[in-house]
Amino acid sequence: MNFLYAFLFAGVVCALGQIILDNTKLTPGHITSLFTVGGAILSFLGCYDKFISTFGAGATVLISNFGHMLFSSAWKGYLEEGILGIFSGMFVKSSIAITGVIVFSFIFAIIFKPKD
Repeated sequence: MNFLYAFLFAGVVCALGQIILDNTKLTPGHITSLFTVGGAILSFLGCYDKFISTFGAGATVLISNFGHMLFSSAWKGYLEEGILGIFSGMFVKSSIAITGVIVFSFIFAIIFKPKD
């Protein structure tokens, strides 16, 4: 049942992104930013942790999870180290995701030869 919940949640979020893309003049970059900020706002409100516990990987593979990850790590850094902990906490957790994206993008660019 967990797989079904994960699939449905991610599908609904992706469908929402496609609807926004088709019916507005927003670009994919705008929608990505919108979902990232939305994930941070949901994390601030305490909803995103409930999404992760309910929908599992369906909530953690989306771009909105990046906003949640940034907010939650910045908040944890603030609680542990004060104002400067916001930056150190945020960079520790998000650097793993950013590094992974860069490495995998490089590998796929070597394998598939991207077009100009």
